[in-house]
Amino acid sequence: MQKSSPKTRWNLQVLYRNDNDPKIVSDHQLIDKVVTSFASKWSASNKYLSSPKSLKQALDDYENIFRHYGLGGKEWYYWNLKYSQNQLDVKTKARLNKAIEFARCNQNKLQFFELNLAKINNKKQIEFLEAEILRPYKHFLEKIFRDAKYQLSEKEERIINLKSSVARENWTKMTSSLLSKEEKVVAGEDGKRTKLTLTELLPLLQSTSKKVRDESALAINEIFSKYIDVAEHEINSFLQDVKIEDELRGRIRPDLQKHLADDLTSEIVDNLVDSVKKRFSISKDFYKLKSKLHGVNRLAYHERNIDYGKTNTIYSFNKATSLITDAFSSLDPKFSQIFSHYLQNGQIDAFPKKGKTGGAFCLYNLPTQPTYILLNFSGKLEDVLTMTHETGHGINGELMREKQNSLNFGTPHATAEIASTFFENYVLEKVVNDVDDETKLALKIKTLSDSINTIIRQIAADLFQRELHASFRKKGYLSKDEIGKIFQKHMASYMGQFVEQSPGSENWWIYWHHIRSPFYNYQYAFGLLIAKYLLKIVKEDKNNLEKVKYFLSAGMEQSPVEIFNNIGLDITSKKFWDQGMDEIQNSLNESNILAKKIGRI
Repeated sequence: MQKSSPKTRWNLQVLYRNDNDPKIVSDHQLIDKVVTSFASKWSASNKYLSSPKSLKQALDDYENIFRHYGLGGKEWYYWNLKYSQNQLDVKTKARLNKAIEFARCNQNKLQFFELNLAKINNKKQIEFLEAEILRPYKHFLEKIFRDAKYQLSEKEERIINLKSSVARENWTKMTSSLLSKEEKVVAGEDGKRTKLTLTELLPLLQSTSKKVRDESALAINEIFSKYIDVAEHEINSFLQDVKIEDELRGRIRPDLQKHLADDLTSEIVDNLVDSVKKRFSISKDFYKLKSKLHGVNRLAYHERNIDYGKTNTIYSFNKATSLITDAFSSLDPKFSQIFSHYLQNGQIDAFPKKGKTGGAFCLYNLPTQPTYILLNFSGKLEDVLTMTHETGHGINGELMREKQNSLNFGTPHATAEIASTFFENYVLEKVVNDVDDETKLALKIKTLSDSINTIIRQIAADLFQRELHASFRKKGYLSKDEIGKIFQKHMASYMGQFVEQSPGSENWWIYWHHIRSPFYNYQYAFGLLIAKYLLKIVKEDKNNLEKVKYFLSAGMEQSPVEIFNNIGLDITSKKFWDQGMDEIQNSLNESNILAKKIGRI
């Protein structure tokens, strides 16, 4: 039980009392001293390149930096969080830019260490990997040795680090900031006309009122149309930057960098993408069913996610948090304790606000720093599930915090989404329990919609990105019209004839942040299909929860292939992904049967 009302704004005083806290300056000086000391000590010695004992000492020093300080320390963390709360605050943006610059400076000071390790010959690599004294850092070293062939010289790496914000990050922030400033006057759920930001308009697309949905979509289209020329230049700069870096590093495909970062082979990802692409018929049939349930020939593009039936309950924040707490408690009391701690200690920023970052995220930086969750909660079931999703990330971080050193603290993005979607689906199944057939159908449609958005839509987005990069590398520049046509092509490929590619929908890639992180999207499909497997074995035997907790605490101690092999799952097999898609097909079949049974189609 919660002992007091949850806090709905971040308490950043755990980091600093205020923006002028003198500890910001003293921490900055301390990190500079620690990083400089490490660089001075180990750049002057080559012993760690030949002696396991000396390398252990160096790695312990390196681990200490990323446990207590990081590249930007609390300074970067604080200003990054503050900026997420208000992207319109120029002073915060300036302080964040300074913190990012400081972090990059520290990265440049430290990069010699991993670059030197990457140059070690194969014989010495084997010796280090087999040394018992280096076992805590074994997989960390394995990744360095694996990626060595894509490394550049220290000077070249320094240049890439320094240019990254102006070549890519600032462009993306610019587009996001411009979109967040826009306000449009529309009618809300209560019929009153009011100014709303993009993050406030997007939830209205699921309104029960068609007038509200259509007017909100028109307003969103106007915002996107206003900034389409800016976004055209932004995305082309991004595509060119990726191309240049791939050429410099000798990467043979634009998504290779993401596969390496996720600690996966391209073959595993291609198997996943191919398995899902072959089953696009599932989403097409789903939208056929959904259009019938809504009594229309086709759904408008912006209406594809509207709820069916009685899932439009409005949840107060307290009701939502109670629901999640109870569900977590039924799974494992530790999970609910972590969530309650977040609520009571101001680690969740809940509600939309002008200038606030859209969407949602969970951020944990160092093992010694608190986790923070950002939401834009508006009371929909989707918002309840989003809160669950982000808390799943947080629980993942807390369990890793207990077991892993700082060099193994964290997850590749692909495996990070397993924790979040596991908890999200568990809570959704709790909501489905003990309801009548009409409500059950509504929730089944909701579950299917989420699965299709998380798996099939994300693979369509991956295919969109593949063609986008390939077309850019062939032509040298893509117009907004060309980008729009490629986007609509891949959206239509999974939506089928029962969703209209409505006028203006060709621009809806503009606000899709993940497209600016190359090939991020497949990770959602990867995560949910594995999460469904883990949820299935837990339902079959509650003792299998220990396998889930093992995964949640494993971090980057081993590769994903090894971690999942340890719990009896072979992610290199095509059959695994096919089985996951079979589950979604079965759920669709059940929904069709139920809809016919109660006379809805």
